[in-house]
Amino acid sequence: MPIVDIHLIAGRSQAQLKGLVEDVTAAVVKNTGAPAEHVHVILSEMQKDRYSVGGVLSSDQK
Repeated sequence: MPIVDIHLIAGRSQAQLKGLVEDVTAAVVKNTGAPAEHVHVILSEMQKDRYSVGGVLSSDQK
């Protein structure tokens, strides 16, 4: 049972998220041979003010 955990900044459309999980599932199936119904994809969305790179919040980056 492959599990893929993806963290991303909130703001993508439902269609984008759907496409992402479909493509990730297809890649896991292709490269592991696991059946699609056994591939789990977890999307964790976060607000820009809850994520930082180099000590700078994403909400403060330009």
